[in-house]
Amino acid sequence: MRRHTSAALAATLLTAGLAPLALSAPASAAVAKHYDDFNGDGYRDVAYRGYNRDGHDGGAVTVVYGKSGGLDTARTQVVDQDSADVPGTGEEDDNFGESIASADLNKDGYADLIVGNPTEHVGSAQYRGTVTILWGSSSGLKGGTNLAPRGSATGSHSHFGRDLATGDFNGDGSPDLAVIGGLEACLYRGPFTRSGTTGSVSKIDKEGQGWYSNGLASGKVNGDGKTDLVVLGEQFVDNKPTPRIWFLKGASGGLTSGASKTYSSEPWTAAIGDFDKDGYGDIAVGLPDNNSGKGIVSVWRGTSSGPSGSMTYNQASSGVSGSPEADDNFGYAVSAGDTNGDGYADLAVGVPYEDVNGLADQGGVHVFRGGSGGLSGSRSSWIAQTVQGPAGSDVGFGYALRVRDVTGDGKADLGIGAANVSVLLRGSSSGPTASGLTELPLMGGVFSD
Repeated sequence: MRRHTSAALAATLLTAGLAPLALSAPASAAVAKHYDDFNGDGYRDVAYRGYNRDGHDGGAVTVVYGKSGGLDTARTQVVDQDSADVPGTGEEDDNFGESIASADLNKDGYADLIVGNPTEHVGSAQYRGTVTILWGSSSGLKGGTNLAPRGSATGSHSHFGRDLATGDFNGDGSPDLAVIGGLEACLYRGPFTRSGTTGSVSKIDKEGQGWYSNGLASGKVNGDGKTDLVVLGEQFVDNKPTPRIWFLKGASGGLTSGASKTYSSEPWTAAIGDFDKDGYGDIAVGLPDNNSGKGIVSVWRGTSSGPSGSMTYNQASSGVSGSPEADDNFGYAVSAGDTNGDGYADLAVGVPYEDVNGLADQGGVHVFRGGSGGLSGSRSSWIAQTVQGPAGSDVGFGYALRVRDVTGDGKADLGIGAANVSVLLRGSSSGPTASGLTELPLMGGVFSD
């Protein structure tokens, strides 16, 4: 999904090290069970943009490896362009890890991490950008391969890797990768190889209709088993840029163009989850600039023929804690998953610029629980920054979110990014709980999708 840079919300850069990793049993030669299990041990791992290592510029990614019952913060790996066998060199203008996604692209049983560096200079092409696949192995991420840009993403200022999304869009069993560069999206079909080859590549565009792509989200919307894609962008209508999102249905040939939805403000991010448990994924779109930055989330409901009909949520919705204020940025980050194990997907919504008790931009997170009829403010709860310690100003708690079942108990856990201490809250029968929370080390940016 698309995210704006979190540099203003990140804490001062810290020195990052590489902890030794315990070797796991070899994975079978089949697609990894979890798209985020980088060492093939059967436990989900958590990846996010990290801090620069001391003496290494240009951005880094951090991986905290999973174990039985949750994360093992003693097994933390930091990778950047100065790591062994990773292409490129870390440079001051780089943003290695500005976008991150994962999937077992080469189908060897180990998930791989795809890392966007949209401001990297390549030869004389300034800010062309790169996308690097970091390969999974029994010892974790090891080595990398750059993806070749196509079309308008090959020139200066094309910002190749601005956003990424993975999924099996054509249903052939091989994970595919969608990438934005040059304000265009491209679909790279799998399988991928360490030498850099891929399946066929095609452009995702509304030809001749003035469409410009800037963000992505993937998930299953229409219930046919194939992954669908949502593209965030703008389209020129009557010579005016109009914020829109565009649904593309997974199909045997790749992706098939579907409906578009128009908004009055720019869509920043999106997540897909079945909030009403009807078998169809609903598309939650964060629009934090809406109404002078008060922000809203719009949910485009899934059906067998694609998305149709919508609901809107904000801090003025009945049952929702707080009140909408200018520049709160409700909807800055969104992520979906079943946090209480009832079979309904829930939605976490970040409000990183919320002022709390006179403390500016402390932030917080609303969790909307799914249920019959979908999301409801009456089933929402507020998670304050105080869950991870004393409250402060300018923390931006909730600037990044990730809802996934890391502990393996059937209840999705909630990762929350902040400029001081980022945390993972365990899922429970009542939703995310601070009991037994895990502090996420060396986090300075977004989570992997």
